[in-house]
Amino acid sequence: MRFIRDIHRERLSKGQPAISFEFFPPKTDEGEKALFEKTLPGLMAAGPDYCSVTYGAGGGTRDKTLGIVDRIQRQFGLPTMSHLTCVNATRQEISEVLKEAASLGIKNILALRGDPPGGVGEFRKTEGGFEFSSELVQFIRELGGFSIGTAGFPEGHIACKEGKHVDWRHLKAKIDQGADFVITQLFFDNRDFFEFRDFLTGQGVSVPIIPGVIPFLSASQIKKFTALCGARIPEPMLRRLEELKDDDAGAAEYGIDYAAQQCAELLREGAPGIHFYTLNKAASTTRIMKLLGLDGRPELGLKVNRADQDSGR
Repeated sequence: MRFIRDIHRERLSKGQPAISFEFFPPKTDEGEKALFEKTLPGLMAAGPDYCSVTYGAGGGTRDKTLGIVDRIQRQFGLPTMSHLTCVNATRQEISEVLKEAASLGIKNILALRGDPPGGVGEFRKTEGGFEFSSELVQFIRELGGFSIGTAGFPEGHIACKEGKHVDWRHLKAKIDQGADFVITQLFFDNRDFFEFRDFLTGQGVSVPIIPGVIPFLSASQIKKFTALCGARIPEPMLRRLEELKDDDAGAAEYGIDYAAQQCAELLREGAPGIHFYTLNKAASTTRIMKLLGLDGRPELGLKVNRADQDSGR
């Protein structure tokens, strides 16, 4: 399996975007069956460069995450990145997870501080563990054998009370410790991403900064997500979601249009790729890829066939 840093390097050398998808470990056997028999085959047709699998709040899906990453790589031949967090784990336990990952041929890790158990409350360092994700990045880099990604927050991390610029400097420290690329949290105003990217570039950051985009499926869903992560919904979008609060199908269509326009602008303005938060569904992401002319062969270029949306950018 390839290192993701090499995938991005190759795509950048050709002036092409790298396309990636994120999945979460299903909670049921039926969900896992749907992921491997419907979602993944549907999305593989779009020609992704790699994908990632989340770790779960509190590190609760640790074993399942590695198992799913391993299965995706074996069954589909797609480089797959395992998320890894500092939550509820000592250095020794994290070392064991990394050794197991290496034994399975997993070469890519997204190093995160992580959410507390249940996804709420303040993060608390585990005795004998790491307090900051920069420490985790450094630990993985010193261990060797992995390409390391880390998370970035275009609006600043919700837990960073000092403001977004302080948070972005923390990210710079993670990159300095050895992160090969950055994948951002979801956002809806591209101006936030451009400001974030330009700040980091001004600080001397040269690794790929990949925007994370979510094609939301309902008004209630995306309001819940943004409340948890602190992302802002622009006023025009908020008004449209309010109109669609009882129309999930209409909201999903709006989500496709919005994400397609968002991705088109991001790629035109030099984003090195797009990381889609798929929610373990194929339909919306596949349609966005087709609208962008990125399905099957990303080198085909960029197009958007939908009417422009008032997206608050």
